[in-house]
Amino acid sequence: MIISKIDKVTSFEKRFEKINTVIFESSEVASKAAAAEIATLIKKKQKANEMCVLGLATGSTPKRLYAELVRLHKEENLSFKNVIAFNLDEYYPMEPDAIQSYVRFMKELLFNHVDIEPGNYHIPDGTLEKKDIADYCKEYEAKIDALGGIDLQILGIGGNGHIGFNESGSLPNSKTRLVTLDHITRVAASKDFQGLYNTPKTAITLGIKQIMQAKQVILMAWGEGKSSIIKASVEGPITEQVPASYLQEHPNSVFILDNGSSSKLTRVSTPWIVEKVEWNEKMIKKAVVGLALRLEKPVLMLTEADYIENGMSDLLTEVGDAYDINIRIFNKLQHTITGWPGGKPNADDSNRPERANPAKKRVLIFSPHPDDDIISMGGTFMRLQNQGHEVHVAYQTSGNIAVADDEALRFSDFVIDYNRSFGLDNRKSIEIYKKATEFIKNKKTSEIDIEEVRNIKGLIRRSEARATSYYVGLTDEQIHFNDLPFYETGTIEKNPPGEEDIKITMDLIEKIKPHQIYAAGDLADPHGTHKVCLDIIFEALKRLKTKSYMKDCWLWLYRGAWQEWDIEDIEMAVPMSPSQVLAKRYGIFKHQSQKDGVVFQGSDSREFWQRAEDRNKETATKYDELGLAHYAAMEAFVRYHF
Repeated sequence: MIISKIDKVTSFEKRFEKINTVIFESSEVASKAAAAEIATLIKKKQKANEMCVLGLATGSTPKRLYAELVRLHKEENLSFKNVIAFNLDEYYPMEPDAIQSYVRFMKELLFNHVDIEPGNYHIPDGTLEKKDIADYCKEYEAKIDALGGIDLQILGIGGNGHIGFNESGSLPNSKTRLVTLDHITRVAASKDFQGLYNTPKTAITLGIKQIMQAKQVILMAWGEGKSSIIKASVEGPITEQVPASYLQEHPNSVFILDNGSSSKLTRVSTPWIVEKVEWNEKMIKKAVVGLALRLEKPVLMLTEADYIENGMSDLLTEVGDAYDINIRIFNKLQHTITGWPGGKPNADDSNRPERANPAKKRVLIFSPHPDDDIISMGGTFMRLQNQGHEVHVAYQTSGNIAVADDEALRFSDFVIDYNRSFGLDNRKSIEIYKKATEFIKNKKTSEIDIEEVRNIKGLIRRSEARATSYYVGLTDEQIHFNDLPFYETGTIEKNPPGEEDIKITMDLIEKIKPHQIYAAGDLADPHGTHKVCLDIIFEALKRLKTKSYMKDCWLWLYRGAWQEWDIEDIEMAVPMSPSQVLAKRYGIFKHQSQKDGVVFQGSDSREFWQRAEDRNKETATKYDELGLAHYAAMEAFVRYHF
């Protein structure tokens, strides 16, 4: 098994892990490893003149895997003529041509691009009469059994540990069947259905028993959002509450993970417990901060006994006594706190996160969506402006898909009334309004918004972003709308970033020549837009690196409404007073279309302003618990060296 060979070379001793687990630097590298495993199996079967039976998954996790398989077919002549594929699941009811259909998903991402025979792939039928589903499921399993079972099963994992759509409570002998989807699962899927109300409540899924009978299983998981359930599945007990934990009993299963999804495994979060580590500055800070938070003690109150009893005696042996280590880490934490995110003029900056000079900096804040700036770093945004820096904000995408249909109609109606009230020619406005109304009234789940509706929604987001920037104190010359082309598909699924996206970003950086750039490093964003936007910025900076002004440019990464930096990673913490917290809240309120039942709420039912305040308060509380000064809230940043 190729992945096992990689694992033996690269992984830590896994005393705590009950499943073979391989960690890769990124999901791209991991996906290529999984694709290589599949390709090897297909070729092995071809040489033996045998069919290769694959169990395939859907969702965002296997997209790069399928892209690599397509590449292997087109560039390295990997044939799928001997492949028979069975998909895990399908929503019910579901038309095969609907945007959300897994039939459409598999055809667009894999089957239409390789030479698999049309009769050789099978996906559960979402159009059946309910009375026919039970017999259909028996036949689905019978087809698999007649072929000798699944040779290799690909899996993703849900936030509650489901595999396929086998939700919490599924038993190990469960068969292929119609299931009721867990609320958590439906919330996660709601982004594809324009909200929870439209999200199916049921699905057809391959059962746990058939999955466990597969000769080989590869479960893939990406991102920090999956880290908790991965730890529970790999290190926790086998339980029906976490169906993925059943794989602990599979004789040939492997979890392949990226850095984010593996971050809570013991060998990653506390590696010194598992093996001997190199006690560099980063590792020491991680260990001491983690110890203090776990024991609920200020850093300066940690004792040698605390270190020894928690597997950190090697640190004392190699670095020194607890007293000196405590002071060392306390000072590091203290030096991250600053009320001057742009640098404090005429001050010694040797222990400050930002430079004192130049005293007045050109600052460029990139906001993936039209509200990420104020939600994620609103307090810092306002402080930079108030402290006299030349602050620019760039809204990278239109954010139009996050506006509800009724909001678009309400604003269109306002334009008609406005024109009528002032005696303006209203014919074109009425024509657009009628067209939009007619489309929305008859809109199907498989339809993309027409251009007029998308434009209306984009204008709403743009006006809200502009209102926020005015509120902070920016002028029109400091507000930039990039409208990156990759985003403008009208669906959750975006195009890959292209040269035009990079050029737009480079041109703006060239124009401003910033001393500071702030960008969203929140890769837990469930829509994926943040990562694409960050990748575009990285590529732009890479190409501009040799420019003279770039040697004075620092890049700070903030995190959004989904997650915050761990305390040990924070390099700049900007405190906020109670009044500054309220000011930030009022800035977020400018985004009215994103309040009161936002289209893409994610799994968190709180509104964005509540998430931001709770997250900022939690950061401040942790600093307080570690023995630092107590503030109402804090925004956190990590410097990225490019």
